[in-house]
Amino acid sequence: MNPSFEPATGGTAETPAWTAVVSMALGVFGLVTAEFLPASLLTPIAAELSITEGAAGQAVTVTAVVGMVASLLVTSVARRIDRRHLMMFFSALLVLSNLMVAAAPGMTLLLVGRLILGVALGGFWAMSTAIVIRLVPLSKVPRALSIVFSGVAAATIAAAPLGSYLGELAGWRSVFVLAAGLGLVALVMQALSLPRLPATGSTGLRTLASVLARPGIAWGLIAATLVFGGHFAVFTYLRAYLEIDVGARIEVISTVLLGFGLANFAGTLFAGVMIARSLRMTLTLVPLTLGALALIIVAAAPTLAGAALIVAVWGFLFGAVPVSWSTWLARTVSDEAESAGGLLVASIQFAIGMGAAIGGVVFDLNGATGVFTLSGIVFLAAVIGILLGVKPRPAAAALGS
Repeated sequence: MNPSFEPATGGTAETPAWTAVVSMALGVFGLVTAEFLPASLLTPIAAELSITEGAAGQAVTVTAVVGMVASLLVTSVARRIDRRHLMMFFSALLVLSNLMVAAAPGMTLLLVGRLILGVALGGFWAMSTAIVIRLVPLSKVPRALSIVFSGVAAATIAAAPLGSYLGELAGWRSVFVLAAGLGLVALVMQALSLPRLPATGSTGLRTLASVLARPGIAWGLIAATLVFGGHFAVFTYLRAYLEIDVGARIEVISTVLLGFGLANFAGTLFAGVMIARSLRMTLTLVPLTLGALALIIVAAAPTLAGAALIVAVWGFLFGAVPVSWSTWLARTVSDEAESAGGLLVASIQFAIGMGAAIGGVVFDLNGATGVFTLSGIVFLAAVIGILLGVKPRPAAAALGS
């Protein structure tokens, strides 16, 4: 351990530990890459395992559902474990999960591997904001969160286009072996850079209930659930939409997904500027615009060029979503960030699971048009919830709490 990275126990660091923050971003990169690889490999997985695309999409669902449960329980189960060791354990589970999926002879082992990924994903995400708060001064938390979530954007760039392209060249199983390698890199980086992070604060289900009872928290979590659910209902079946409805070839699909990822990365970096102007505006305007885009796709049935443009704009806008909701969390519940982080991650994983599951049913019944219509309605419901009940604290007030 490098002692220069050690923050004050139980508080925030006086000197930012940027190398450790980057190691967290690498962990996020590996986890998100693994989580959404089935979305970019949906049709080949379904073909080899002799199931429908909707059924293959449940590989995303099972990960999200287990991630939701893990995010709620991790602070109670691991209440005395050093957070450094905990992050490394979750990265090791990421490696194991990808290797199991790569070797899966059928749907059962595939789902078991994805279940293990859910444990890693839920636990890592639940702790991430709380750990970032301890690695940097509170004034630098939004910047640190942007770095961590750049791992999400980078994974979006890599997982979707490279997953589909490399899956076409070497088979989808080889792609999951590569994802296991990414997890191993993250594990090594965390071992080298993360400081000792003893467990702090209260833990347990009672603490979760106490945080949930605070003014505005329940409204915020419901709104976040709707925003993430609306997005992942579309994202899980985006390749199928481009392939079936638009008629795009695999090379073109990879290019469109690459455009989505690059735009998402830019949106993540730009999120800090938007949040600095107004966190409330960012929380409201982004889902409103995403809902409008979803309904435009339904009404206009765009050509390939139009669909590619809409997908890129979608990616840019969604880049601000994880950063803005995590900033809301850091400002609102900084004193119980681990428990609050568990609640937010549980909401997100529930949204991902429901988005993939309900989206799969709707896709099998009504195709992509039905999925986009559902997504648009969910986004508009989220906007109403944000306007009615979410009142973000100013950064200055959060820092003074």
